[in-house]
Amino acid sequence: MRRREFVILGGAAAAWPLTARAQQPAKPVIGFLSSGSERSFAPQASSFLHGLKEMGYVDTQNVAITYRWAEGQYDRLAMMANDLVRAPVAVLAASGGTAVARAAKSATGSIPIVFATADDPVATGLVTSLNRPGGNLTGVSLISGVLSAKNLELLHDLVPTAKLIAVLVNPNSPSAEIQLKDAQDAANRIGVGILVLKASTEREVDSAFAAVLAEHAGAMVVVADPFFFLRREQFAALAARHAVPTIHFFREFVTAGGLMSYGTSLSDGYRQMGIYVGRILKGEKPADLPIVQPTRFEMVINLEAAKALGLTVPNNLLVAADEVIE
Repeated sequence: MRRREFVILGGAAAAWPLTARAQQPAKPVIGFLSSGSERSFAPQASSFLHGLKEMGYVDTQNVAITYRWAEGQYDRLAMMANDLVRAPVAVLAASGGTAVARAAKSATGSIPIVFATADDPVATGLVTSLNRPGGNLTGVSLISGVLSAKNLELLHDLVPTAKLIAVLVNPNSPSAEIQLKDAQDAANRIGVGILVLKASTEREVDSAFAAVLAEHAGAMVVVADPFFFLRREQFAALAARHAVPTIHFFREFVTAGGLMSYGTSLSDGYRQMGIYVGRILKGEKPADLPIVQPTRFEMVINLEAAKALGLTVPNNLLVAADEVIE
């Protein structure tokens, strides 16, 4: 898999006297706050560490990292953010969506924060400008939250017979309304109806697939949300069981067995997070670090899943795909 591109707007220690060693500062501590779980976000956490290493920082060697995992329970984020601020930490990495960044922002106005979000950080009030964020926040915008229209169009190309397409959102997402409006606009353009479904728990995800069958929707778009990312194996299993063609926002859904995805590279986004944390540890200010945005997107198609669903993937999609899993 090729690395996807992002653009940014805008003497030996043993010989030291003991007294000198005693005066050396302690290792800086990074607080890593995530809406996800350690197991589910392990590859992204690894990409974050790679970014840190590019800036000369290695966990346990010259920097320490304290992790807090909310396990999909957004109501725990505020407590965890405050816990890290009290630690205290030198930099707070807020990963896994706008809700995490907001919790970090509410917890501190002075400790630098580097976030990763699928939403527009200006529209959601995290920063005042992409070029000069201001305040104590900067980070990466993966733009996945504005891809619901594109994903619906791609899914229609794959399943042109679908006259009704389900769109699944998390009602707790700050961008749910925008995502639904974009999907509705796209549906109007291509002449299909949409079935709006909502889920914020594991059981509600199960119910969403049951609703797809009950309402005779021909396919489903799963819009960007950190909770859905945590449940990607569940999505793959349900889509296969109920024979529902489904498109997702990150390739990790497809490698878990899903049919198709279109979005940015999550691993590159977390690597950029690590780079920004390293730059801040070296003395740069978050207010002066422009928001990182992707310039390229990736489409991944799982031919095995398509075959199981009885679908023939059109040549135009196969040619356009960045990766085809056979």
